[in-house]
Amino acid sequence: MYKIPLPELKQKIAESGKISADELDTKIKTKINELSGLISEEGAAHIIANELGVQLTQSTDEKLKIKEIYAGMKSVTTVGKVVRKFEAREFAKGESTGKVCSLVLGDETSTIRVVFWNEQVDLLETVNENDVLLVKNAYVRENRGGKEVHLGNNGEIEINPEGVVIENVREAVTTFTRKPIEELKGGEEGTEIVGTVVQVFDPRFFEVCPECNKRARQSGEVYNCEAHGEVKPALSYVMNLVLDDGTGNIRGIFWKNQTNNLLGKEEVDMGVYKEDPAKFEEVKTSLFGEQFKLMGRVKMNDMFNRLEFNVQMVEKADAQEEIAKLEKVE
Repeated sequence: MYKIPLPELKQKIAESGKISADELDTKIKTKINELSGLISEEGAAHIIANELGVQLTQSTDEKLKIKEIYAGMKSVTTVGKVVRKFEAREFAKGESTGKVCSLVLGDETSTIRVVFWNEQVDLLETVNENDVLLVKNAYVRENRGGKEVHLGNNGEIEINPEGVVIENVREAVTTFTRKPIEELKGGEEGTEIVGTVVQVFDPRFFEVCPECNKRARQSGEVYNCEAHGEVKPALSYVMNLVLDDGTGNIRGIFWKNQTNNLLGKEEVDMGVYKEDPAKFEEVKTSLFGEQFKLMGRVKMNDMFNRLEFNVQMVEKADAQEEIAKLEKVE
């Protein structure tokens, strides 16, 4: 059974015109009672859809829009634009090692993560952000409440297939759940924390390829990209700070865009600090004691044995808003 969120299940059944939304809610409750509470609302909805002859999903023989993809599907074909490509990483499993890489694919209906394992990672060497990617014969898994496309042993990809254009990509709507720092364990996605800056580290600078944003390596007086050869590099950077919310503290990792948002700076401003690090001391001092709301994901840094918060969005904390939330909880 495909894992379709209950609101979508109800909407699909009601849109068939074979039953109203109110009648469906009643029928779901009746079906659960008939089966002595041994099925969930989702399970009852699937049974009712089958009884009414409502087709909930498209056939996987067809090319699916990303919104039409659900966990549990096999032999899936879809196409979209590469919204973001992540760095490949290696991992150990027992005495063997492997590697994994992922990217976010989007079309006009939604976005989804596509995962590549081991030798499949090599297929991504020539894939860049904004490329159109056709994915064939993949399967779909659930991961932390979301869904992921995995290429599978017989899967294939085609980069920028002829005649295929993705004009617009619908941004995924991400919700973030507020958590105290002491409850973070690592692996959480869509997490929000609020705290006070208690430590600030100098930014680290590095050069990247302006075409694919991969690290550009210096050789003599020139820089080279693995994919694009000799390039005139762009400047990138990462910055860390420690946030404390009274229950604990955690190191926040701010990559280029979020560093810019945090500091209200642009690349040209940050370049000044690269050339003269002493000028950054004033910025560090201004951050101490400030409160920020961070949204992102939590990971364990195995090398240093510490939790880190990878920041996707950052906002200055609104004191009145935070007070109102505390009063509401009380």
